[in-house]
Amino acid sequence: MPRFDDEARDYDALLVLSFGGPEGPDDVIPFLENVTRGRGIPRERLLEVAEHYYHFGGVSPINAQNRELIAALEAELAARGHHLPVYFGNRNWHPFLTDTLMQMRADGVKRMLVFVTSAFSSYSGCRQYREDLERSCSAIGDGAPEWDKIRVFYNHPGFLEAMADRMREALAQFPDTSRDAIEVVYTAHSIPLSMARNAAYEAQLREATRIVSELAGISRFRLAYQSRSGAPHVPWLEPDILDVLDELHADGASNVIVAPIGFISDHLEVLFDLDEEGAEHARLLGMTYVRAGTVGTHPRFVAMIRELIEERLTANPERPALGNKPPVHDNCPANCCAIAATRPAATRSVTVATP
Repeated sequence: MPRFDDEARDYDALLVLSFGGPEGPDDVIPFLENVTRGRGIPRERLLEVAEHYYHFGGVSPINAQNRELIAALEAELAARGHHLPVYFGNRNWHPFLTDTLMQMRADGVKRMLVFVTSAFSSYSGCRQYREDLERSCSAIGDGAPEWDKIRVFYNHPGFLEAMADRMREALAQFPDTSRDAIEVVYTAHSIPLSMARNAAYEAQLREATRIVSELAGISRFRLAYQSRSGAPHVPWLEPDILDVLDELHADGASNVIVAPIGFISDHLEVLFDLDEEGAEHARLLGMTYVRAGTVGTHPRFVAMIRELIEERLTANPERPALGNKPPVHDNCPANCCAIAATRPAATRSVTVATP
């Protein structure tokens, strides 16, 4: 199969596919059980993570944020003359992917385009969603919609320009006289090293942070990771955001912007790990701490999704990409972001949002 699809395609619908999250206290434990099924996670670890959700009333903001994104996208598509119904499905909570696909079949959808709410390539951020689609379509059987997946968009101008705009908003919270002393720390969800070795995740993150910094006029920046889980002896991507804050403080830094570039909306990990733990850690260190926004429903980001849809509707399309790397392929190779068939202990963790 060619890596790029240069044929003009027709689609009956768009599916926005995401991770899912609880929408009330009674949902929390069943949701976490879905996330960790088959991974041997101790019950006490689930209860520990559940407290993060209970801290916010048992509600993850991810579903509401995805519905806001869908509403903005529907308006964008209609304004450009695209009459493409948009459906919403999740991996781990309502609306479950299989239920959404069954509804699409009932509505007569034969072929759909899929937008996954993850900007970067990894097993959990890309390949696993393709496996979810294959599994759900197989379970439905005859009449399940055929599908194509929109390419990973970490270096698309729409994502990077929207993120740079969020960085400018964060910079504006500091007086002009202190701008030169600001340290910027970009964050993304940590993943096991065994998973990172088979994906472009780290390289894509480093390229994205470089480009966003250049667009926003930032010269002092670094990449850190957050939301690590799993056994302490299992290696995951580092450094952790809290350790980086310690390092910056030891070096005399007093002003820091933390930018969750690895998330497209304010997932619970952003709210708890950055707005709660990160902010409190910085306060104890005596640092001025500002958290940059995620792209969310930024108009440039919403327009990007429409542009990516138009790529698949067009023969021999232009595929814009910023930086030194080419656009990511339309069709994933067989070994793309692969992990071992039997999951090693490194993946037996609680990852509660897509990286």
